[in-house]
Amino acid sequence: MRLNLKQLEAFVWVADLQSFRRAADRLNTTQPNISARIARLEAVLGVTLMTRDAGSVRLTAKGQELLRHARQVLDSMDAFVAAAEQKTLIDGTLRLGVTEMIVHTWLRDYLRALKAQFPSLTVELTVDLSVNLEKELAERTLDLALQNAPFSRLTSGEIDLGAYALTWVAAPELGLTDAVDADALAAHPILTHARDTRLYEEVAAHFAARRDLSARLVPSSNLAACMNMAMDGMGIATLPAAMVAAELAKGTLRKVDYDWVPAPLHFFARYDAERASGTVAEAAGLAAQVAADDREK
Repeated sequence: MRLNLKQLEAFVWVADLQSFRRAADRLNTTQPNISARIARLEAVLGVTLMTRDAGSVRLTAKGQELLRHARQVLDSMDAFVAAAEQKTLIDGTLRLGVTEMIVHTWLRDYLRALKAQFPSLTVELTVDLSVNLEKELAERTLDLALQNAPFSRLTSGEIDLGAYALTWVAAPELGLTDAVDADALAAHPILTHARDTRLYEEVAAHFAARRDLSARLVPSSNLAACMNMAMDGMGIATLPAAMVAAELAKGTLRKVDYDWVPAPLHFFARYDAERASGTVAEAAGLAAQVAADDREK
């Protein structure tokens, strides 16, 4: 009986996720397969790597010692493939999380670039609020998150993707062609992002400062829904300018001239540089390149 990379991979993921079931999900296999790989690895080595108790997984002292070496073996395999310059040999799944703004700007170009660079890599995509992506990244259910600050958790891998300015927009039929003040703006529903986002908090704080106003904030977890509601004259929205550029050009939306806008959304490619594969780091760097190309268009 010999060691193989699948056994080491199972060992590393069970250790990281502290769950045989979650490791099986991560490696697209079954829990019995993961258990069998760990059992074979322990049999070959003649040691106990981990113990299971009431659903929890704990590494033994020997398991802790060997985990570092298992990571080095897997990293060396990645380096071997990279040195051979055979990107077609890089397979598996990249679990990618993105916010909606990325979806409506350069995600399509990014996925094409990933396919060109890693033709055998499968991308599993999650679109969610940045706060939720941050949690999934910390739990290692995501490999890479393209998300906007602020962040409550540190990560060892972070690449700046640039900042995206926001703008106020409304349907032409609302007639907001001249500069408007807070009273004119608050006369309409204010369409903005979900309550647990920085964008909502900034908008809410701005209008709360005017105690004489009773602004009606209409939050949504879906920015596209905000944009569509604005196009239908259901309110005034504050959205990333890059996201509404096409609608402004077509005239289905008009920019509202108001003297305050929320701070730009600053985006980063974030990942665990200490435990992620070299492929994840390359994918993060590629995101920065595609984002920069998009800004130059």
